[in-house]
Amino acid sequence: MTDFHQEKLLFNPVSSDNNAIPLIFAFPNDYNVGITSLGYQLIWATFATRSDVNVSRLFTDIQESLPQNPELLGFSFSWELDYVNILNILESLSIPLQANKRNDHHPLVFGGGPVLTANPEPFADFFDIILLGDGENLISDFINAYKTVRHENRETKLRYLSTIPGIYVPSLYEVYYDSPDGEIKSIKPINNNIPAIVEKQTYKGNILSASTVVTEKAAWENIYMVEVVRSCPEMCRFCLASYLTLPFRTASLESSLIPAIEKGLQVTNRIGLLGASVTQHPEFNELLDYLYQPKYEDVRVSIASVRTNTLSEKLAKILSDRQTKSVTIAVESGSEKIRKIVNKKLENEEIIQAAINAKNGGLKNIKLYGMVGIPEEREEDIEETIMMLETIKKSVPGLRLTFGCSTFVPKSHTPFQWFGVNKIAKKRLKYLEKQLGKKGIEFRPESYNWSVIQALISRGDRRLSKLLQLTRSYGDSLGSYKRAFKELKGKLPPLDYYVHDNWKTEQILPWSHLKGPLPEATLIKHLDTAMSVSDPNFKKSSAATRKSKGKRQKAKGLISKDFRIL
Repeated sequence: MTDFHQEKLLFNPVSSDNNAIPLIFAFPNDYNVGITSLGYQLIWATFATRSDVNVSRLFTDIQESLPQNPELLGFSFSWELDYVNILNILESLSIPLQANKRNDHHPLVFGGGPVLTANPEPFADFFDIILLGDGENLISDFINAYKTVRHENRETKLRYLSTIPGIYVPSLYEVYYDSPDGEIKSIKPINNNIPAIVEKQTYKGNILSASTVVTEKAAWENIYMVEVVRSCPEMCRFCLASYLTLPFRTASLESSLIPAIEKGLQVTNRIGLLGASVTQHPEFNELLDYLYQPKYEDVRVSIASVRTNTLSEKLAKILSDRQTKSVTIAVESGSEKIRKIVNKKLENEEIIQAAINAKNGGLKNIKLYGMVGIPEEREEDIEETIMMLETIKKSVPGLRLTFGCSTFVPKSHTPFQWFGVNKIAKKRLKYLEKQLGKKGIEFRPESYNWSVIQALISRGDRRLSKLLQLTRSYGDSLGSYKRAFKELKGKLPPLDYYVHDNWKTEQILPWSHLKGPLPEATLIKHLDTAMSVSDPNFKKSSAATRKSKGKRQKAKGLISKDFRIL
């Protein structure tokens, strides 16, 4: 228990009506992590400003006073492995883990956030309701719809809620498989009154999000976050943050950004500018000029992401003068071929110039993000990355250079969702570590084993729910997942199917009944464009393969055996 007394609220909570809906809103991690989530802050504030809702917050370490008989229990789900904490919280509240074992006396368990919007299927057994997409309008639609059937039985509530756009009720969909451990055969609603497709909801306004609470207990101490852009116009082929959140939206400078910043500066002098591609806001220079006014000289400005060719000396100087010491840019690879495959529109010269600008502007550190295991990657592409980093280091002596590197992980609703994780990525991470160490370049690889688990959840279907329950008692190591797969052998496909296999573009995906921003045909077109970089005949071959039903049934790779990740 805590009174959360160190919080500075930037909204006005209202008193709840006598008949308000008792609701618990949980974040399945510690308070300092959860309260740093802008999404969690916004949804909580939405509940707290409704008199017809009586909301209590719950984290894994602290909580507000909880209602004895909550009607709704919600989770903001931002990190895949937090599912363990979701199950722990359900258990602590004496709520059955499986939705089909709950009755009218249990709350409806709902969830939202990036993990569930991307692919909710591995968690389908645990949730009564999943909210797909942006919460700005969806949360109010959900509460208003719930009030209509508040006093009905559980089944009536779920069936009615399933008719609201963006509300997905997994139990009302039947998944059929070729065999218990085979591919998905079909996904169908249980009757004609249930929508066959559930569409992610997209907020299209130009007033974006900003913090509703500031606290020194947040992971980023006393930070006030302002969402500058949503989605990204670059559309890198692997990028969930871009494809899942399309279209690219920018906050209005006059009606959104400046008012938000002025509000935040009343309680803190630390501002965080958020977004997948912040510097591509059309009025970004005007925003910088605003923050660079003499009256804000004691304000610390942090920026989430910088596109390489927008890292000017002016930007570096402003960030440096506003107490930022480092900047992060994603380059993906030093290989021009690989960057073309993933649609990263960059030249090595631009990357080198960005580092020079960073140093000249007064920044002390620059961190580049890269990736291994990208489709069609070869050893020479890794060598080109090493050479690029070495050139940067020589070009900017005195600037601390760090290279963070992850393994490619396929994500739903992206053109690369059909690829598996390349097993050779583990070897290439170790090779990079050895070679960059010799050259005095700091290397920070992400765990390959974590990438395997991430891919498993990213591409999983609802058969994984049983496996996730098993792993909870074994720990969260890769070995615990392998042990669970062994125990469930014959009841679901093997680990390699979910993680490493390339899938056919014709097969039914676990999320095929959940509509993202772009149709599958468009994603396939983007995939064809990417693969034609290394094989100009790819488009012709893939089109011919898709036309032949016989070939489709025989195909074991992505489109044919010639186009697997090597």
